[in-house]
Amino acid sequence: MRYLTVIRHAKAVPGAIGVSDFDRPLAPRGQRQCRWLRERAADPRALGAFGPARVAVSPARRTRETFADALEGTPFVSASVVEPALYNGHRDVDAADVLEALRALDDGVSSLALVGHNPTVYEFVVAVAVTTPAALVQGRYPLAGAIVLALGDAGSLRGGPYDLVATFAPPD
Repeated sequence: MRYLTVIRHAKAVPGAIGVSDFDRPLAPRGQRQCRWLRERAADPRALGAFGPARVAVSPARRTRETFADALEGTPFVSASVVEPALYNGHRDVDAADVLEALRALDDGVSSLALVGHNPTVYEFVVAVAVTTPAALVQGRYPLAGAIVLALGDAGSLRGGPYDLVATFAPPD
């Protein structure tokens, strides 16, 4: 069974004069969220059960930091790539853009994952999931949240609909 895990970046510092949206780092709360997510990524009975995955990461600082602090070096990750098409700060990124980026990374055998931004991750999951996960009912994706969808067996990434398998969201 292959899986697709969609992760929203952890809490970043608010925008400030002189700091671009692209360069916003994680806040202390986001660093705590990453530690929480890392524990699950390292646990073969939690998020770790859905890897190893090839991971596409938005190039924004907060997504790269989320990947490094929460996932990098865990058994959940087999390979990673920074994917410019996932950053929605320069243009609107839609579900088709995300699917295209994942298809470029897909070897047809490995599980896949992405670390991206809201509203893109929300819209993508709603577009490809059989039903909207309860964690998304209010229209927002939880910070440092991971939603796992079943891709089925080896083969090309079709674009859904995929069954919800698991949801992970830090308590804070």
